[in-house]
Amino acid sequence: MVECDTTTLPYCATREISSGNVEVHRPGLMAKRLRSMRVSFKPTLNWLFAFIAVSVAMNAWDAPAPLLFFSASLAIVPIARLIVRATEQLASRTGDAVGGLLNATFGNAPELIIALVALKAGYFDMVRASIIGAILANLLLAMGVAFFLGGVRHHTQEYNAGATRLYSSMMLISAISLAVPSAFNRFFSDQGPMPQEKTLNLATAVVLLIAYALYLVFLLRTHPDFFKSTGGEKTEHGEHGPVWSTGRAVGTLLGASVLAAWMSEMLVGAAHGTGQALGMSEAFIGIVLLAVVGGAAESGSAIAMARKNRLDLSVGIVMGSSIQIALFVAPVLVLASFFIAPEPLELAFSRAEVGTLFLAVLIGAMVAGDGRSNWYKGFQLITVYVMLAMLFYFMPNQ
Repeated sequence: MVECDTTTLPYCATREISSGNVEVHRPGLMAKRLRSMRVSFKPTLNWLFAFIAVSVAMNAWDAPAPLLFFSASLAIVPIARLIVRATEQLASRTGDAVGGLLNATFGNAPELIIALVALKAGYFDMVRASIIGAILANLLLAMGVAFFLGGVRHHTQEYNAGATRLYSSMMLISAISLAVPSAFNRFFSDQGPMPQEKTLNLATAVVLLIAYALYLVFLLRTHPDFFKSTGGEKTEHGEHGPVWSTGRAVGTLLGASVLAAWMSEMLVGAAHGTGQALGMSEAFIGIVLLAVVGGAAESGSAIAMARKNRLDLSVGIVMGSSIQIALFVAPVLVLASFFIAPEPLELAFSRAEVGTLFLAVLIGAMVAGDGRSNWYKGFQLITVYVMLAMLFYFMPNQ
């Protein structure tokens, strides 16, 4: 064995002669490979894909509801991360406004599936609560965490204030539209459902769908310039990894949405039993638990984009998702209830639900309307969400 001089070589090489072959050992290179092997075993979110199989097994073996709910919730996390990456790849080709719309559409798929399954089972209070909860989670929790983590990493972040004000006005109109059937129910339907109430709910659903269709025309066709990014020159590069093809990005979005819908369906069966086991009302389960888990995809996207200083895309995801829930998801559930539910769904929200909806819309508009964000704005939004969540947790069943 001959040792090399480490002062003249970048690594120490030793030669061993065995069976007539010469082998060169490079300790420096071997150490580098060992370090790379250690990195490959570093815990990642991809490990949570194992909970898909765990959830399927628990569902087949009738495991306790809280365990199944917890397992399915963990399984949705890496699926949401796939949606985040695929949407980011598509947004780099389509622009932030369309990218936000794509993410809102695919991100809301689990929430829609959850609501449809709950609707078929007759959990109307849970369905109505999930509609309000999804909007609260987007406007307060997701945007709050995005502003907070983005502000910790960047001193001040800027985005298109005009687009944000337009999103906010759409949300205010949506909140008013959802409150109209609730007001009718509270003032005129004390003795039970009236024929006029069913007609009002159906007419409201049709009007909301028309408003959503015109919103898409405005966003994509007639006034896309209103939604142009203002902070593009500050966008961080080099963190996106390899560029995906359009086919791979679309295929990943579709596949991840199917997986998310599958896991979300298991949540509904476990949600009611989880609430009974842990002493939670259907309103709290829908407003907090199902809303947070079902909206993990778009929330994760918004937070990831904020950390990369892409606030226009982040705000577009949060606001666009809220608008889509109010103008598309809610009326679709009303129409679908005529075919799959025991009886038609009525958009008759409680006073607490309507009040918190208006609070979330107004506070979100005030905090985000100036086109500049920082970590303290995010903390304010998170604080409001936590207080509202505690309200629904301690609120007695009505």
